[in-house]
Amino acid sequence: MSVQDTIMSKLNEGLQPTYLDVQNESYMHNVPPNSSTHFKVIVVSNAFADKRSVARHQQVYQLLANELAGPVHALALHTYTPDEWQARSASAPQSPNCQGGQH
Repeated sequence: MSVQDTIMSKLNEGLQPTYLDVQNESYMHNVPPNSSTHFKVIVVSNAFADKRSVARHQQVYQLLANELAGPVHALALHTYTPDEWQARSASAPQSPNCQGGQH
């Protein structure tokens, strides 16, 4: 199973999202071709109700602890409740261009 598929599986199981998008953005960074190190995660879940952004991110980090200890170098997290997602017109911010550096 790919790193991307593993992330999707764990988040689906742990958060039961109404919307989930996991994008491998490694190609945008200074990493070898076909890497799976940088991901953008958009997750919409009722599990985030009454939680601040930090608590939501901690919940995701806990679910993905093994991946963060291994192949995953960076996660861009966008975590919303269904109402927040609807208020955003079902869109998340675009990822910025890589600023360079060694990974």
